Amino acid sequence: MTIIDLSKPIQYNRNDPWFMKVKIKHKPHKKAKWLLRALGLPFKFFPKHFEGWADDTIKKMGVHATTHIDAPWHYAPLTNGKKAKTIDEIPLEWCFGEGLVIDMKHKADFDPISIDDIESFLKKEDLSLKPNMIILIKTGRDKFNGTKDFHKKGTGMSAQATEWLIDKGIKVMGIDSWGWDLPLPYMIEKAKKDNNPEYFWEAHLVGTRKEYCHIEQLVNLDTLPLYGFKVAVFPLKIVGASAAPARVVAIID
Repeated sequence: MTIIDLSKPIQYNRNDPWFMKVKIKHKPHKKAKWLLRALGLPFKFFPKHFEGWADDTIKKMGVHATTHIDAPWHYAPLTNGKKAKTIDEIPLEWCFGEGLVIDMKHKADFDPISIDDIESFLKKEDLSLKPNMIILIKTGRDKFNGTKDFHKKGTGMSAQATEWLIDKGIKVMGIDSWGWDLPLPYMIEKAKKDNNPEYFWEAHLVGTRKEYCHIEQLVNLDTLPLYGFKVAVFPLKIVGASAAPARVVAIID
């Protein structure tokens, strides 16, 4: 069995924009010695080779700052008129399943991925979708991960293609770009330029009508075959949250 890590490292990166900054405090082993002493254990009773224990504190990390899975609650408070699921309410059955890679590396920046793009790829590769698959959209933009422009570059899913996948029985889908839609700054400017209030965040907002989850900021999709593997994407169980970091892995038997 081979396990391939599809998650980016969680660490401080000075190039990340403010809304993606992660800050972690690493505490050395020796600090635990003084904590134990304060709790009442004299130094003479410390085990011979005891150096204390290491400890770490996450001082700052948004749930969308690294590789994560978004819950329907992220898109809107309601899905089709009912309360949207938060991340702790996502069925775990959604989070493990047969994987399929859809290669969209040829798509230009700001050119949305359409139904025709996906259908053409599946036909060319003689692949088919099955309900409850976990679909991974490969754009190649993970190469910008950790750079200042990561959130400004890339293609993204159209609303129509997102809804089409949901209608095929797909509950969880993911992408190696910063976000599921086209880049956020681009969508803001285009919505204003075209005077179009329906344009912004259109793929995310499919979730107001149809229930689904997507994974953002995947890495290493180039190392996967197109099919023949399983995906595990179990989020941290953060009660009431809109998303959670996840250690996403592909498992090849």
